[in-house]
Amino acid sequence: MRVRLEIERSDPASGETRLQLYELETRRAATLLDCLEQIKDELDGTLAFRRSCREGICGSCAVRIDGRTALACRTPAAELVAGGRIPIIAPIGNLPVVRDLVVEMEPMWQKMRVVEPFLRPTSDLPGDGRETVVSPARLEAVRKEALCINCGACVSECDALTVSPEFLGPHALAKAWRLVGDPREEETRPRLKGLSGEHGIWECTRCYLCNERCPKGVDPRDAIAKLGAEAFAAGVTRDRGARHARWFVTSARTTGWLRESELVVKTLGIAVSVTKIPLALRLFRRGKAPLPLPRHKASELQPARELRRIVAGQDRRGALGIVQSERVLERIERVRAPEPEEKL
Repeated sequence: MRVRLEIERSDPASGETRLQLYELETRRAATLLDCLEQIKDELDGTLAFRRSCREGICGSCAVRIDGRTALACRTPAAELVAGGRIPIIAPIGNLPVVRDLVVEMEPMWQKMRVVEPFLRPTSDLPGDGRETVVSPARLEAVRKEALCINCGACVSECDALTVSPEFLGPHALAKAWRLVGDPREEETRPRLKGLSGEHGIWECTRCYLCNERCPKGVDPRDAIAKLGAEAFAAGVTRDRGARHARWFVTSARTTGWLRESELVVKTLGIAVSVTKIPLALRLFRRGKAPLPLPRHKASELQPARELRRIVAGQDRRGALGIVQSERVLERIERVRAPEPEEKL
């Protein structure tokens, strides 16, 4: 099989970045990682990339393929070049490039250290001195997060990190839920309080790209949602992000729609909102914001309120109320499109 790849090359000394085309003959069962190794062995020994296990376990070989982050060892080369395509292989995003496809992972490790990735177990240890036994059912809440291989795919795809590099990011927050949701962890409220501040839980934009790109099904956005729900259940709701989310719920419950003109006051407070009056007036003049009065109430609001009452009666407080992405996808019915009618 003939394979053609364009690889983004970078020179750390000059800062120059360029695309370089490589052509090679390889077997049809080859992966992208096999192709990269063949290029380095036979065509260009200066090409730099990371790899280790070759089995999708270590996460070392994550790269961007035509803008989508994936593991090179799990990507069949035949699919990449089907139809004569020439894919562009580049380093993962939101991390500094060291050389070619190698990025500096230290910013990711720094944020993982911030969330303190270790348990603070309870003092109630078994009297016989043996280890604490936790049933598989009790650890189900953190099953997905325990699958993380630290590949950085979620970090690479995170739009919030691109705009705000200080954001903890999906990788660190998924690790945080792995500990908050563990039944052996004692200091959950202090953890949630630290995670709810600026650049924490509420800075996620809910684009779900981290869920889509994660090669192990960790679904970091689900972990962030569970952290937010647990923060509400623990009463950690004084930060702006929590107030913003709480107003969404209150607004929908009382009038059936989001009252945006009141959102700024409820989120930022009166003092800060006063400074936004000039902006608000410009928005009103251009028809970009509705007047706060009179309040509009959605018609047929009772069914929505009844649904909320039913859910409240199920006692789904905290993370129990978060619908997991993979369970939603399992229920999607794939219906075949009807055949077009024949023209007489």
